[in-house]
Amino acid sequence: MIYRDFGTSGFKASAIGMGTYYDMRWIFKTYAGVYSNKKTKINAIKTGLENGINLIDTAEFYHTEGIVSEAVKNFKRDEIFISTKVLPTHLSPKSLERALKRSLKNLNMDYVDLYIIHFPNYAVDLKKTLKKMEELTEAGLIRNIGVSNFSFKLIKYTVENLKKYNLCAVQLNYNILHRNVENNILDYLKKNNIALMAYFPIAHGKTARNKNLEEKFNYIRSKIGDVPGTSIALSYLTSISDNVFPIPRASNPEHVMQNIKYADIKLNDELIKYIQNNF
Repeated sequence: MIYRDFGTSGFKASAIGMGTYYDMRWIFKTYAGVYSNKKTKINAIKTGLENGINLIDTAEFYHTEGIVSEAVKNFKRDEIFISTKVLPTHLSPKSLERALKRSLKNLNMDYVDLYIIHFPNYAVDLKKTLKKMEELTEAGLIRNIGVSNFSFKLIKYTVENLKKYNLCAVQLNYNILHRNVENNILDYLKKNNIALMAYFPIAHGKTARNKNLEEKFNYIRSKIGDVPGTSIALSYLTSISDNVFPIPRASNPEHVMQNIKYADIKLNDELIKYIQNNF
């Protein structure tokens, strides 16, 4: 497993993490108290932790903070980097603090390594939200600050309006079929030592199910060996820049183990350009 500095956090995170957004059906069912395949999901996260993954992402919206809490309870807390996210409806200072404390209760933790604004809310003054996040960081409830689904302009605005702490991470939709972040965001984040957490890193399963991609994957396999298409997709992200951390969904142990098996693959410049020109 490759380990890299995660932004300005001072933590060495596994290049591939684990996401816990399952799907909207899962979320809707949890409102009725139904947690489908809960044990399998917990075992998937535990499998990752047991085999070197130390980066886990969740969110209050996902209703998986309790799953993460159960999965990590027998592991050393300071050896795991856990991020969670606050809903855009909870970005006023008072709501933000209440949401964070709920998340900490769900996680059964005293602090979260990274607290992320899940989506921007233009009805709330972002400066006030960021000020409150810095206060909660000062209080020790948050270790690092992040944002998700922000435009390039809004990312820069966030960097400029954090006074005491750095923006540690940005979470965006990034995969071989969706590479908008490469236009300008990726270089900016690398220059400013900000981690990029890539969600939907295998294009929400499209790299596994798309027969039209197989011929292109076969060309890459001729260079690196018989590797699953999903693992090639992940290796593109970990190869293009050392500040990119894909967070594929950890839904069952088998998929997690596949991600771990091929986690050390590094694509050369020729294969990176091939993907950029052909996918």
